[in-house]
Amino acid sequence: MPSKFALDITPETQMNRDLSPSYIRIFAYLISCAILVTAILSGDLHKALWWTPVVAFIYPLFSHFATTRWQMSAPAKTNSILILVDSAISGGAIALFQFDPALSLFLFFMISAGSITIGGISGWLLCSMALIIGAVIGMALFGMPQVSLGPPNLATLGIGLLGLTFYSTALGYFSFKQTRTLISIQGELKKRQKESANLSRKLSKYLPPQVWGSIFSGQTDVKLETQRKKLTVFFSDIKGFAEISEELQPEALTDLLNSYFTEMSRIALKYGGTIDKFVGDAILIFFGDPTSRGQKQDAIACVSMALEMRKKMKLLRQQWRKEGISKPLQVRMGINTGYCTVGNFGAETRMDYTIIGREVNLASRLESVAQPGEILIAESTYNLVRDVIMCRDRGQINVKGFSKTVPIFEIVDHRKELGATQSFLECEKDGFTLFVDIDKIRNYDKDNVVEALEEAAKRIRDKLIV
Repeated sequence: MPSKFALDITPETQMNRDLSPSYIRIFAYLISCAILVTAILSGDLHKALWWTPVVAFIYPLFSHFATTRWQMSAPAKTNSILILVDSAISGGAIALFQFDPALSLFLFFMISAGSITIGGISGWLLCSMALIIGAVIGMALFGMPQVSLGPPNLATLGIGLLGLTFYSTALGYFSFKQTRTLISIQGELKKRQKESANLSRKLSKYLPPQVWGSIFSGQTDVKLETQRKKLTVFFSDIKGFAEISEELQPEALTDLLNSYFTEMSRIALKYGGTIDKFVGDAILIFFGDPTSRGQKQDAIACVSMALEMRKKMKLLRQQWRKEGISKPLQVRMGINTGYCTVGNFGAETRMDYTIIGREVNLASRLESVAQPGEILIAESTYNLVRDVIMCRDRGQINVKGFSKTVPIFEIVDHRKELGATQSFLECEKDGFTLFVDIDKIRNYDKDNVVEALEEAAKRIRDKLIV
């Protein structure tokens, strides 16, 4: 079955289009044959040249059938050789006919019109050279011409002009067919390109944008191949998701997961992360492949992504609470930086672009020991981000596969977000949720926000809380 994106051109159509120059060539010889017969009968040519129209009739048919196999395998090359041979034969015929003005012009016109239509300027130049060479060889064989400047017979002139008219019409029709075929192919190409673009956009949903882009740009080859790179690896999952999945209907659970993954993916792409996979409620993302901004910037981008995800999770909890999901779902995250094996794993028929290695396992382990709402990072990541990110020492843990204990740190926030210039404020207690991003409050809304906060504070102070 042909490919969906193959152009709808059958072998027969292709062969017929490639043979069109051969049919034009045969038609030119038939016209030449008619002109020669008329010239001999009218006395413009000596009757001893009776054999020339016979050759003009037999030779093109013989050469056409003799080269049919080559025309099917290499049509352009075969037709180019044939028209060069025809040009040389025409040059020899001009010398044989003693450079008769009418016959010479007829032959030169047909060679010129045919060669420039089929081969362009370069083809015309080559055929003109072949015609001159043929004329020189003809003069060597038939002697120097005795040029007669007498007017041609009207019959010869009439048949010649009529033949050239038919020949020009045939060339025009041939060009029309080629143009129409090209327009049809261009239309088909545009249609296929549109279909291919639509399919590519759909397939891109199943691949990280960075991987998809590198494949389509040719930077990455689709084959079983891996390499070692220093990456920053991110793991996260939702604490309490197993319990909530037992309470929700499958449709509601699907909507919850999809909204969560959509928001987290948007944040990951914003910071340049490569989304490896979703497993249940867990997410695996890595930085540093297929593109990297440097180890330090990759690590900072990963931690910044995690911080924004944590903030976004607070907003999602408020949204889910309005939808009747009262259980406070919280995300926990683990980040590690180290050398991993990254690339295509699987089989030739089914590949998965992913990462493996003990550093990946460490990131997963950090995520599993993190408390709800915590972001834990390994020492390797801490050393890269410590001057930009405020961290809290959380001691050391034992990790399977590591002979020594592993120091871990808890992410607090960006240093620039802490202190008097802090733009992000948050507090969440039973019955109370505060989420303020000062940088996003518009100046004309400031008074309304302050008024709402003061009213809330007054009501809390005045109410007797048991």
